[in-house]
Amino acid sequence: MTNKYDDIIDLPHHVSTTHPQMSMHARAAQFAPFAALSGHHAAIAQTERVVEEENVQQTTTDSDMFDFADQEQ
Repeated sequence: MTNKYDDIIDLPHHVSTTHPQMSMHARAAQFAPFAALSGHHAAIAQTERVVEEENVQQTTTDSDMFDFADQEQ
């Protein structure tokens, strides 16, 4: 039984005569993680700060209402 690549499996590895071989460092850089969403983390942090401020303001407003209701009685 023959396999799909039996005709080429023993051929020597091709080395380009026109393009220099890429360094290991340059090859690794191609696969390194990158910031596809640059600024995304900062935007999330800013949104979190705004929501926290709104929650604090809402909590303060709610407690002021309760204080006012207690004064009326």
